[in-house]
Amino acid sequence: MTITHTWFGHATQMLDVNGTKLLIDPFFSGNPAATTTADKVQADYILVSHGHGDHVGDAVAIAKRTGATVIANFEIINWFEGKGVAKAHAQHIGGGYHHPFGYLKLTQAMHGSALPDGSYGGNPAGFLLTADGKKIYLACDTGLFGDMRLIGEEGLDLAVLPIGDNYTMGPDDALRAVKLLQPKHVIPVHYDTWGLIAQDVQAWAKRVSAETSAQVHVSKPGQSFTL
Repeated sequence: MTITHTWFGHATQMLDVNGTKLLIDPFFSGNPAATTTADKVQADYILVSHGHGDHVGDAVAIAKRTGATVIANFEIINWFEGKGVAKAHAQHIGGGYHHPFGYLKLTQAMHGSALPDGSYGGNPAGFLLTADGKKIYLACDTGLFGDMRLIGEEGLDLAVLPIGDNYTMGPDDALRAVKLLQPKHVIPVHYDTWGLIAQDVQAWAKRVSAETSAQVHVSKPGQSFTL
């Protein structure tokens, strides 16, 4: 029984929970860091954290091709259903649900959420997954917020955090986030896709290792880490 995290570049990720594939924010078309294409990736569930185009990405096409269930906030799910997506599950911030793969709760995120066509995308979110006796926090696109300490009180096995700055937390705030969350393991994402969010990830990893007890796992796009 294992949980494997794969980073596909930018904020696109996969959690394989004992064989069930959870695809998060599937942005492949137009993503210069992507290591595969939307027509090849598999998914049983698609988690969409907010409405921006680099996170909604190819989710509609992948959901229709694979039959995956889309999980997002209520407003985004309404938008997906209007696009002809047949299987969807709406949640909202603070609300959790026992899915077949585990207990998934939506957490707050400090960001925006307008959908690609300009329609209202509700509140942005992160994801807190409890599965196979482990807790995984996907912060998704967010700035630093003090209630990360409350999320950390859950006892996190893995936290996946943006470090790119400009649109999300940068390296300094992401380090502060690690200190609040106190995860056993941490993976940085949402950096180096474009020059605007380029970062020295190895320098950040050294700071985290020096100032916290978390083990940092710097993945290249396409690489995986197994808990």
